[in-house]
Amino acid sequence: MGKKTKKSGGSFVKQAAILAAASMLVRLLGFVYRVPLTNMIGDEGNGIYAAGYYIYTFFLILSSSGLPAAISKMISEKVALGEYKNANKIFRVSLFTAGTLGLIGTAVMFFGAEWLANVIGSPRSVYTLISLAPTVFICAIMSVYRGWFQGLNTTVPTAVSQVVEQIFNAFFSVYLAWLLIGYGIEMGAAGGTMGTGIGALAGLIAIVIFSIVTKKHYKDVFSADKGGYAVEEGRKIAVRLFKTAVPIITGTAIFSMTNLIDMKMVMTRLAAGGFTSQQADILYGQLTGKYVTLTTLPVSISTALATAVLPNIAASVVMKDKAAVKAKVNTSLRLTMIISIPAAIGMGALADQILHLLFPSYPEGGELLAIGAISIIFLALYQIETGILQGMGKVYIPAVNALIGALIKIPLNYVLIVIPSVNVKGAVISTIGCYIVAALLNMYALKKAAGIKYDFVSILLKPLIVSLIMGAGCLGIYKLLYMVLPYNSICTIFAILAAIVIFVIALALMKGFKREDLILLPMGRKMIGILERFKLID
Repeated sequence: MGKKTKKSGGSFVKQAAILAAASMLVRLLGFVYRVPLTNMIGDEGNGIYAAGYYIYTFFLILSSSGLPAAISKMISEKVALGEYKNANKIFRVSLFTAGTLGLIGTAVMFFGAEWLANVIGSPRSVYTLISLAPTVFICAIMSVYRGWFQGLNTTVPTAVSQVVEQIFNAFFSVYLAWLLIGYGIEMGAAGGTMGTGIGALAGLIAIVIFSIVTKKHYKDVFSADKGGYAVEEGRKIAVRLFKTAVPIITGTAIFSMTNLIDMKMVMTRLAAGGFTSQQADILYGQLTGKYVTLTTLPVSISTALATAVLPNIAASVVMKDKAAVKAKVNTSLRLTMIISIPAAIGMGALADQILHLLFPSYPEGGELLAIGAISIIFLALYQIETGILQGMGKVYIPAVNALIGALIKIPLNYVLIVIPSVNVKGAVISTIGCYIVAALLNMYALKKAAGIKYDFVSILLKPLIVSLIMGAGCLGIYKLLYMVLPYNSICTIFAILAAIVIFVIALALMKGFKREDLILLPMGRKMIGILERFKLID
């Protein structure tokens, strides 16, 4: 690997690590407030909360979700070519475009809240839709700033804004839910969603302040503009922005649609299976408030990695550095699997114990988590492959593959959910099928596009074997410890910590760590030295 490749590889891993750390902190803060929120509004309230939140997410995706990726790709390409004036103009055009789309989304959600709530079969979610409507506009503006900084190869502003956003979200979601729960579960759920908007506003203010503070630094950097090129017209930038963003939005929207499909089909097919409306709300609340919340925690790391790798690969592609592209692809896939496979196995092994730890008042839903934890692997794989393909300019491929996955999900939902003994578990099984199909199709497309030979032994086989050992070990430790000290919280926390130790040691013994990956990580050289001492790395 050449110096340039190493440097760029180290940069993207460093930026991914910053964003991943922020994402993990954000998710943990999410648990901090979702636990008391769930204990306050219950599984029924979670079902109402989720119904409104998924509609909001869909509008958010349509208005702005593809913009950070598209903007970061376009800006990183211009920066790599030294065209800083064009990079600045991309930011300005994007800000106007996102603001317009965000306003439209906010207006439709606010004025159409009652109609939307009835369409999705959850009329009690109308107040959550109204409270979430302004957040669409706020997030649209914030997405442009995040895309701008990511395109400049720094994820620090995005990371800071995410953490600030979640801190405010956590506090006000719980406080407003507590304040409004006396008026009914519907209002308690709406109070929980109000915190989302307050958090988003705080995150936007944080990243704007960051932009003002760093303005002089980037002005000095941009003074090195190479010149001798035509400044692009605003209309052409907008067209290119849409051409880049629409396929990304489409792919994300399709997966968001699967959540809406779940919401509608879970309610209707459970009713067809003999469940009451209240029972359906409770089961749907377990699906969204527990299964989805927990399984997306480790996936946030792969999402951060995908966010960081996209502009880096885009810059390598535009500079025609094929070696750097291949190195980043291999590193991304290995790191993603080393994180997601043990997370899936561990969460599946300790599903009931984790839910009793986090939701002592409403611990039901362990079977959902035990069955569905495997989806973590394939969703994480799809996410990182999508970031790589988008960075290579293959923006339509992940969208098509997501659509194929979604088409697999619908008939599975229809057949499985209506079976009383399967019920909402059918939605989990269909989700797994959806992600498997989309991830494998992405993998084939990536191999074809980049000409990469996958090292399945280091990417998949070693992490899987080690994770199975870890899963058996942590479950055994939990049961032995529980016989001596019958306190679920203590035993679960100890088993999770033991699982981490077992995984790291077992992976080292199997020589599962790669020198070229570790050298890019903080304290990587020290880790290599330790492994070399015990002859555990090639």
